[in-house]
Amino acid sequence: MPYGWRVLNVLEAGLNFHRRTFFFGDSFLLAGVANRFNGGFPEGQAWSRPEPLLIGLEAPLSGDQRANGRDIWRGAKLAAEQVNREGGILGRRVKLLRADDQPILSGSYLRRRGADAVIGPYNSAVGVINLPWYVDKKILPVHLTSTNQTDGLGVTVQPKNDQIAPVDIAYITSREVTRVSMLVDPSDFTSDLADQVEKGLEAEGVEVKRFSITPGSADYQAEIAQALASNPQLVYSSSYYPEGSKIARDLVASGTSAEPFMCLSNVDAAFVTEAGLKVARRCTFSGTPESAQLPDAQNYVNAYRERFDREPNVWGAFTYDSLKLLDTTMEEVGSTRYKTVLDQLRQTTGYEGQTGRISIDRITGNRVKVPVFALRVNGQGTFVVKDDA
Repeated sequence: MPYGWRVLNVLEAGLNFHRRTFFFGDSFLLAGVANRFNGGFPEGQAWSRPEPLLIGLEAPLSGDQRANGRDIWRGAKLAAEQVNREGGILGRRVKLLRADDQPILSGSYLRRRGADAVIGPYNSAVGVINLPWYVDKKILPVHLTSTNQTDGLGVTVQPKNDQIAPVDIAYITSREVTRVSMLVDPSDFTSDLADQVEKGLEAEGVEVKRFSITPGSADYQAEIAQALASNPQLVYSSSYYPEGSKIARDLVASGTSAEPFMCLSNVDAAFVTEAGLKVARRCTFSGTPESAQLPDAQNYVNAYRERFDREPNVWGAFTYDSLKLLDTTMEEVGSTRYKTVLDQLRQTTGYEGQTGRISIDRITGNRVKVPVFALRVNGQGTFVVKDDA
């Protein structure tokens, strides 16, 4: 059949062919024309190739958290490459835009580049500033923040503080401790999480003493001395890496019998390197284990190893799922429009992701059930689910 007749037949059939269907003739490729055709092509743009769909990836790509940030980038990159091999989203090739996690600056950069959506930010302190701005500018956010201050600002497949805190409280009370000291970074995520854990422990009759730390300090020996003065049975560190690794190292060096408990933001391969394996193995963590430990992530893990020649860390699997969910949703609604896609994302039920089954709360935009556990570091330096939790 002549090429022109094939195109005509497609158009007459109602423009309902699937995005993975391609028509070749001469050197022309038609992919997803049904999703772009609107009564004819604009003059001077006949049969032009669709513009790429621009998706920002905002994460800590430099600085102390760069190991996490680069894993986050690789997870999204792997998903984008797979989507593009299958024809893109609605016939449009996905192009990722790298943005370092910074208040205002990263958002302004993504808007200048014309981003349609953004996966991120990762850091909650950045998210409380950038996410309202993205919403206002109709750049669709599938964010990675955990503070509940960002509820309702787009959607997320990552754990939130009101989902992490109950895991922490359940573990601590299972240890039958009556005295806990908390070392708390005043940042948005860590202070919000500490507030919820403190309230929950006190409701269970646990005596809690709380001490603030200053991020960036060379050591935390003075704060640890204060925390240990009340003879706690467990010291809860609500901090980021690298502060958490310094706290763990100084706690173990003090000779205390108190159990070091490190919150979710310390689940980072760099923590083990910085604190040392011996110290890391003394600690309990809350969070998600590395991707290879997730029961549904084997396809992701194998593809990641093949593509990047390294082991995946923790959070790349979540950005992989974020982009794949965005792809699926845009295909379902046949649109990349902000409100249309956001409304459909918030109706997500039972999506089979690499981090497990994903359903989204329609009001908060948060994932309903998250893979958060009490963790330990094994002899190989890997974060795994703690057997006695």
